[in-house]
Amino acid sequence: MIIDLPATTTSQVNSKLVHLREQGGANTIGRVLTLVIVTDDSERTEEVIDAANHASREHPCRVIVVARGAKKASPRLDAQIRVGGDAGASEVIVLRLYGPLANEGASCVVPMLLPDAPVVAWWPFEAPAVPAKDAIGALATRRITDAAASRNPTKAMEARAKSYMDGDTDLAWTRLTLWRAVLASALDLPPYERVTTATVSGEGDSPSADLLAAWLAARLRVPVRRLKARYGEGIVKVELERRSGTVELHRPDGTVGELTQPGQPNRRVALQRRPVRDCLAEELRRLDADEIYALALKSLGKIDRRARAATAAKPAADKSSRAKSTAKSDGKSAAKESPKAKAGATP
Repeated sequence: MIIDLPATTTSQVNSKLVHLREQGGANTIGRVLTLVIVTDDSERTEEVIDAANHASREHPCRVIVVARGAKKASPRLDAQIRVGGDAGASEVIVLRLYGPLANEGASCVVPMLLPDAPVVAWWPFEAPAVPAKDAIGALATRRITDAAASRNPTKAMEARAKSYMDGDTDLAWTRLTLWRAVLASALDLPPYERVTTATVSGEGDSPSADLLAAWLAARLRVPVRRLKARYGEGIVKVELERRSGTVELHRPDGTVGELTQPGQPNRRVALQRRPVRDCLAEELRRLDADEIYALALKSLGKIDRRARAATAAKPAADKSSRAKSTAKSDGKSAAKESPKAKAGATP
């Protein structure tokens, strides 16, 4: 059921919610949290509502969508209430704010919050510079951003590192869950050797690739290179150098990865790129600070970004060229190696 309330007020919206609950025979609200979504008034609003509806099946909640419209229009609040099949396992309140009201989202949200329930704020696209100091962010226990959806993902992730406060998280980090699990399980198998260097290859502006490299640098305490892949989306390959050989996790097509280890048969693992709705549902499972994410943010500066810049300027040769280069003398190959390659870093 979808009910439109044009040119309304927050008190009228609340009264309508109470009426709908009484009409449906519900005396209590079976919601575990309030999810506040801050976006613009565009076609993309329906995308984020669908993602929230999917996540609500695991976390029944009240979803409040703050859709900011044209700031030059006359002040007006258009509301929409969705319940039943149109709202998943939640109740969705869409607040479209125009004119001066577009900057007063927090004032419109406060009357809609569930009593004694935690608040989670989500910016699916552009986020404030410091989410914790934003008017809506200050109301929330958890603040979810998505650097990959911003105009400049690399700068957005650097801003997250500078402004981090307990409760902050980013969906670029949530997309790494499968990668982190596979890599951790690979190192749990024999031989139990120390990793000496690591390399992460992916899209040049992939914040998830940057975070994965930072996580490896923080947890393994080894030099990590960040390379720009010439193909594929997101993260393409991770290489962990050990004395007995290289542990390699390669995902060329964005769906299935192949794990290669010395002395072990090659294994294919499901590494499909996770949709936003799955990442959102995972983040709603916890309301405390994510210490590992904070540690990865602090380690972004430890990544060897010069390698990424060099690779972006001059892409690596393809397989046929590499095959030809192996026929050259060792002396010529050594002369072309960089100082880090001579020192034993992953090529």
